[in-house]
Amino acid sequence: MADEVGTHGEGIFRRNADASMTESELRAWFLREVFPYEGVLMQFLHQNWRNQSDIGDLRQEVYVRVYEAAQKKLPEHPKTFLLRTAHNLLVDRVRREQIVPFAAVADLDALGVALESPGPERSAIAKDMLRRLQGALDQLPPRCREAVVLKQMEGLDRNAIAERMGITPDAVSQYLSKGIAALADALHGDLSDLRRGA
Repeated sequence: MADEVGTHGEGIFRRNADASMTESELRAWFLREVFPYEGVLMQFLHQNWRNQSDIGDLRQEVYVRVYEAAQKKLPEHPKTFLLRTAHNLLVDRVRREQIVPFAAVADLDALGVALESPGPERSAIAKDMLRRLQGALDQLPPRCREAVVLKQMEGLDRNAIAERMGITPDAVSQYLSKGIAALADALHGDLSDLRRGA
């Protein structure tokens, strides 16, 4: 099978694992085929990672992983490979830190995270917490609930929520403040005050 290095269609690259590229060729490939997707990568990281102060470090780690993998074999679809690498990095971080973001609770299976099976007491506590959270969400006024769900479950920013709901970003901030405060009170206090003032 002949080695082939070049652009075909949407940046498809092929080469045998034993074929070698110089460091400068690899850098040029990275700048040409991976770096243009930085905006897509950053959007993916912002939407899928809670701690926004980690985003720069996550981006760099994704780039390192992609670059190191490309030293062995260039991916056929750089954009897909970049986003898959980012996804795998986030899954690794969740596993390592054993932190499950609020948004991930809705669909843990989609993350592909293999969690330790909790003991019966931990399961009961978690089920009770989820039941109370669902009850608290159900008690929120509809617009307040919508804003909280769009922010916490769908990961939208304030401007996107405002556009979707047809309100101002300031109104979104008010709904989020009231909703999150009411949820915190419900989870750590009394459910009876949720509708008042929210």
